[in-house]
Amino acid sequence: MSRFEFPYEGKVIPVIYTPAEGVEGPAPAVVYLNGLDSCKELLYWSYLPHALAKRGIATLCVDQPATGESLRLQDLPAHFDSEAWGTPVYEWLAAREEVDAARIGVTGISLGGYYAPRVCANEPRFASGAVWGANHNWAEVQQKRLKREGENPVPDYWNHIIWVSGAKDMDDFLGKAAGFCLDGQMEKIKVPFLVTHGANDRQIALDHAHQSYDLLVSSARRALKIFTDREGGVEHVGADNMTCGRNFIAEWFAETLGGRLKAEG
Repeated sequence: MSRFEFPYEGKVIPVIYTPAEGVEGPAPAVVYLNGLDSCKELLYWSYLPHALAKRGIATLCVDQPATGESLRLQDLPAHFDSEAWGTPVYEWLAAREEVDAARIGVTGISLGGYYAPRVCANEPRFASGAVWGANHNWAEVQQKRLKREGENPVPDYWNHIIWVSGAKDMDDFLGKAAGFCLDGQMEKIKVPFLVTHGANDRQIALDHAHQSYDLLVSSARRALKIFTDREGGVEHVGADNMTCGRNFIAEWFAETLGGRLKAEG
């Protein structure tokens, strides 16, 4: 794996690139997006990049605006129209000579379950997509959390998200958060798309997965996977057992991007 950064709005977006293993010629690749409070290093150590590499697929773990170095060192806040930075991320990865630009997918964890579909819906050059935990209507999640419904992902939650969003105060944040809804976006996705969710997710309700899946009416191939107690991975982004989501998503991209269906090594 190697760290890179590329220009964005007069600043930079830092990334970690993991090459495909055992591939001759340009390989498929996956853009991997953070959630609310994660970073590219956490994405790397979720071992999804390792699982994809063994299937002949490269991975780009991204500190997109509002996460990791982009927030802490570049002061890039969150905004709902994730295609604004999603397209530059795609173009940087597609320009690498060892990557097949026609076989690039996108996925994300937690709040990345909002960002990844939005990027996929508005950047048609992505060839496949998936979410590791749906997040169909993050604006609604905020209203529920105001009512103390659902668990908060971090301590001192409201101060945290005011900082992440670049808001002045709560009213400003709630105004910014209103745009974080995938109604009218999922319908635009034409490529294969997978929605996964844990049956016992206590941060983002299970109905978010069904909302996102039901609106994939234009997708060439849509799929829904709910992880249950029988197999594990039932908590938020598989916090109880990440193996389940990791392998399922890796196999999805192997099928839809032309990787190896059986991991090697």
